[in-house]
Amino acid sequence: MSVTLSPFAPAVVVEIPPVEGVRLATAQAGIKYKGRTDVLLMAFAEGTTVAGVTTRSRCPSAPVEWCRAHLPGGLARGLLVNSGNANAFTGLKGRTTVELSAAAVARTLGCRPEEVFLASTGVIGEPLDPAKFEAVLDETATRLSDGPWSDAARAIMTTDTFPKLATRTARLEGAEVRLCGIAKGAGMIAPDMGTMLSFIATDAPIAAPVLQALLHRGAERSFNCITIDGDTSTSDTLLMFATGAAAHRGAAVITDPADRRLLPFRRALDSLLLELSHLVVKDGEGLRKFVAVTVEGATSSRSAKKIAMAIGNSPLVKTAVAGEDANWGRIVMAVGKAGEPAERDKLAIWFGDVRVAVEGARDPAYSEAAATAVMQKPEIDIRVELGLGRGKATIWTCDLTKEYVAINGDYRS
Repeated sequence: MSVTLSPFAPAVVVEIPPVEGVRLATAQAGIKYKGRTDVLLMAFAEGTTVAGVTTRSRCPSAPVEWCRAHLPGGLARGLLVNSGNANAFTGLKGRTTVELSAAAVARTLGCRPEEVFLASTGVIGEPLDPAKFEAVLDETATRLSDGPWSDAARAIMTTDTFPKLATRTARLEGAEVRLCGIAKGAGMIAPDMGTMLSFIATDAPIAAPVLQALLHRGAERSFNCITIDGDTSTSDTLLMFATGAAAHRGAAVITDPADRRLLPFRRALDSLLLELSHLVVKDGEGLRKFVAVTVEGATSSRSAKKIAMAIGNSPLVKTAVAGEDANWGRIVMAVGKAGEPAERDKLAIWFGDVRVAVEGARDPAYSEAAATAVMQKPEIDIRVELGLGRGKATIWTCDLTKEYVAINGDYRS
């Protein structure tokens, strides 16, 4: 299957720095793809804490169930990720694969299976052979090193057209700490938790309950505010690992989520998660446009987000964006169908800085040429004012093109 490179793909993939206490390696296991890496193994220093959020899909994958079961333990020594097969809707075979894979990683790294976390992405409904992992694990472990992170990002790709990486630094009292992350996702994207697959590591000494609170809050403001096609994956997994290695450099050990010393770290994490989530949308299958939808003046922020998502998930809105058509009537339609408080005669709509509708009708100064010029840009802002309250929300989405249909029409081919 030939996939066109996203117009937002970086000209050069910038390598991100290592994180103390984290080692990684990739391998070719031949799970689905030939001639490319499809397995990622990460090893963490002893004492590494872990937090995570997973899909709220009622049909979760076997790896998601494994992570849910062991996240309460709060400790991690290993992470095994594969692309090409989601190990979802695979029944007892899927659960057996997860158990055998975690045990194999545990033997390789010298830890307990409960300290190994798993994630899979790819085709749903096809059994995943654990022997594929066992055949490459020992050799892969001999190559564990502090990078490059770009190799890790490439190994977890499916229909992605470019690897997604981001990094930040923050002061944690006596020392600077580092945060690095990767993500994958291009289709089946409407997260109801965190993201498709994303893995964050930091050398900050942060207790697991604090890490969990930070990650949950950050995901709500980033990955849970994106949509490509309105479909929530069975495999959505966002995990964060904190090695604590910066403690020996004087970084404060954080055990209370209300600790004020945590503020710079929280800001850095939120920024990192937002960048990764935007990179996912900018690699949406077949996309040509990156779209921000902001709804203001709603009765609550929850109501604003629901309306924004109705706009961002509308096939009619998304195809109009693809055709560079300033069809504001479709925005009106999406607002009306959201099931949230809205009054037609108070509604105002902007494409970029061009107001196209006001007080329930087309703007008297409406210019088709000006609105079309906005729609011809690669990045588009759509803003809706409801005039009912102070609720506000922004979500990010993309257009819906013929290539999206082509990609998903032969995904299993």
